[in-house]
Amino acid sequence: MPWKIRRAIREEERQTEDQMARRELGPRGVPGGADTAVMTSQREGKTPRSGEFDGHTA
Repeated sequence: MPWKIRRAIREEERQTEDQMARRELGPRGVPGGADTAVMTSQREGKTPRSGEFDGHTA
C-alpha cells in the first residue's frame, strides 16, 4: 500500500478566508462582478488640494 506524502503548504501560499470568499462570491458579493474599488494613497488623502501649501498637513 503506497503512502502519499502531502506537500507542506507554506504560510505565504495559504489563502485567507477573505480571498476564498472573493473567489466564490466575487469582489462585491456578486459572482462574476467587477471589482470597482479604487485605493487612494494615504498621502494623497491627507494632502490639501488647493491653496498655499508648505508641506505640512496640520
